[in-house]
Amino acid sequence: MEYQYPIVPDWSTEEIIDVIKFFECVEKGYESGVDRDELMKQYRRFKDIVPSKSEEKKIFDQFAETSGYSSYLIIKKSKESNDMKMIKM
Repeated sequence: MEYQYPIVPDWSTEEIIDVIKFFECVEKGYESGVDRDELMKQYRRFKDIVPSKSEEKKIFDQFAETSGYSSYLIIKKSKESNDMKMIKM
């Protein structure tokens, strides 16, 4: 599937790479399953870059619109599944 990741022009190259890593984890969670700890690690880094809840929602919505994958739902499932090693949507 080809689509663009939501990127904010003010981000540094490192921040862009880290946000893309987070979205790649989301994709993996939908396509084959992702390690819960890795997903949460990438989400915490994402939150360092995007601390605002409203900005997070906007970026998640942009990603969902282009990819069909809900970052919100996979993070919600991951937070509710402390005993699970792998997250699969």
